[in-house]
Amino acid sequence: MANALVSVQIIPKTRHGEDTIPFVDEAISVIEASGVKFEVHPLETTMEGDLSELLQIIEKMNEKMVEKGCPSVISQVKIFYKPDGASMEQLTEKYRP
Repeated sequence: MANALVSVQIIPKTRHGEDTIPFVDEAISVIEASGVKFEVHPLETTMEGDLSELLQIIEKMNEKMVEKGCPSVISQVKIFYKPDGASMEQLTEKYRP
């Protein structure tokens, strides 16, 4: 059972001022490959799962940015932790049609 929701915004620094969207796409591909439930939003991506696993995914996202040539990365992270269960649906159900 998921015990956390983690939202992350990856802000890669590029060497020559390149567009960062392709780098962000690569970061999202790390999430996709992990198999955790996630939703992409305009300014961040939210993942649902075990907190320790989600934090490892963020580490892999940062490593991927460096592999792609970024000299540094900023990761803005928000964590909702609830040991007895957390889900995106529970938190947002009253806002869904």
